[in-house]
Amino acid sequence: MKIYFAPCGIGLGHVGRCVPIARKLQKNAEILFSTYREGISQVEKEKLPLVKAPSIGFQVKPDGTIDFKQTTINPGPFLASFTLLDQVNAEIKAIESFKPDIVISDSRASPLIAAKILGIPRICILNQFQVIIPRKKRFLRLARFADSITLTLIGKIWTSGNFVLIPDFPQPYTICAGNLNIPKFYRKKVKLIGPILPTSPDELPTKEELRRKLGLPSDKPVIFAPISGPVRERAYLTGILRKVLLEFPEDYEVVMSLGYPNADDKPIRHSNLTIYKWIPNRFEYLKACDLVISRAGHGTLTQCLCYGKPMILVPTPNHTEQISNARQAEKIGAAEIIQQEKLDKERLLKSVKRVLESEAPQRLMEIQKEATKHNGLENAVKIITEVAEGKQVF
Repeated sequence: MKIYFAPCGIGLGHVGRCVPIARKLQKNAEILFSTYREGISQVEKEKLPLVKAPSIGFQVKPDGTIDFKQTTINPGPFLASFTLLDQVNAEIKAIESFKPDIVISDSRASPLIAAKILGIPRICILNQFQVIIPRKKRFLRLARFADSITLTLIGKIWTSGNFVLIPDFPQPYTICAGNLNIPKFYRKKVKLIGPILPTSPDELPTKEELRRKLGLPSDKPVIFAPISGPVRERAYLTGILRKVLLEFPEDYEVVMSLGYPNADDKPIRHSNLTIYKWIPNRFEYLKACDLVISRAGHGTLTQCLCYGKPMILVPTPNHTEQISNARQAEKIGAAEIIQQEKLDKERLLKSVKRVLESEAPQRLMEIQKEATKHNGLENAVKIITEVAEGKQVF
């Protein structure tokens, strides 16, 4: 059996969840990845076969804010169409050469279009079914217009294959609000499979054992700040956080990861703050900590829920999915939100104290019990195998 993975290469989350699926399937299948940008270095670090796809992305301001205006006008509709066609053409060539039994796209349209042209079974993995346009006054008319067509246009692309797999929780713990608005017409192909975890909590030693192993104190709260996402988006936040956390009182132990996959894992220590360029065993730190400070990416949020960790979230400005994710996490009592422009030592320290002294840690233990019932990794492997072996094209 041959399986072709084509994850979005923006940030680390898409490749990050495809890798454990590929590892499980690799025992009985030949694997090939197609991705671009940050995704390339991540696949190379995992030493998995790779073809490099033409890059695509969005415009970002110096502070990491998504520049919606520049994204819509640059490169413009003509060049954007050319880029999509370029991607589709590249995917057709790679797929024809590899001859897979199934194509797995993670949040990319071009592999789905290419696989459909070639008549190959295909599955799409998505964070959320509906794309949300920013509802600022100057974009309000565009947002209303876009919402009326995106479910039709994008929905047809995402559901053009056999299934859409969404690694999210059923209600009431659904993280992506866009998954609560799936039209009946598409629901038969859409499956909420639960989070895809490379390492589940019960595979690791106890929290106390991990603290001893990692050299973390047992007599004070441990804060874990794994910052991921596209380089320009996270650079501004890591700069602010580093300054703020350097001034944090000794009452807390803080571990920060800058999210560079190809960097070494040697730590830089400043009193009670330890900074890593990359942490390969991040799930050990996730289980060992008491609180997480991070962006509001879908993967990070669902992992924290599965590990029962309360969060302080700093969503990327203008990143509608992250803003929506953060609000959902706050709504279920799992997180507090701090807007990037308001992030400072005083505000963050107050938020940390409030979360740790609140009922949030207890609430997260309840959510964790429910969250761990949904094994997205096993569900994804099972569905992909069945479709690949059946070779049914819907």
